[in-house]
Amino acid sequence: MNLVRWDPFSDIDTLFNRMLPTTFTRRPRFTFGDNGGAEVEWSPSADISETDKEYLIRAELPAVKKEDVSVSVTGNTITIEGERKQRKEDKDEKSIRVESFHGTFTRSFQLPEDVVVDKIRCEDEDGVLTVHLPKSETDKQQPKRIKVE
Repeated sequence: MNLVRWDPFSDIDTLFNRMLPTTFTRRPRFTFGDNGGAEVEWSPSADISETDKEYLIRAELPAVKKEDVSVSVTGNTITIEGERKQRKEDKDEKSIRVESFHGTFTRSFQLPEDVVVDKIRCEDEDGVLTVHLPKSETDKQQPKRIKVE
């Protein structure tokens, strides 16, 4: 028999996640790890926009090296995952307050049907990962008018 630590607030978090829009639920969440210690689950915020030629996903990843980020496509889902590593403390420096989060993260998004998966590209600049999702050319065709008789 395994003992499982009860988290009385997890039910409240689940309720809030169901009832509130995702804008309010992108906050870090404290959980208990396998070793009994408190851990923080976090995920980066992301903006999605569209131009005539492509969709763009911009994920805010401050203090995350591009070597620690992975972007993959499975079926019609794109996943951004990685890790923000904890900053090493200086011997002469004593932390008074720490508000930054570290650890692994995952964000997944459903792809529109007109994305050309083979031409997806990513770039990292100033702590923002931009994923370019090009649209297929067939989407740009003008609709054909059919005469009703």
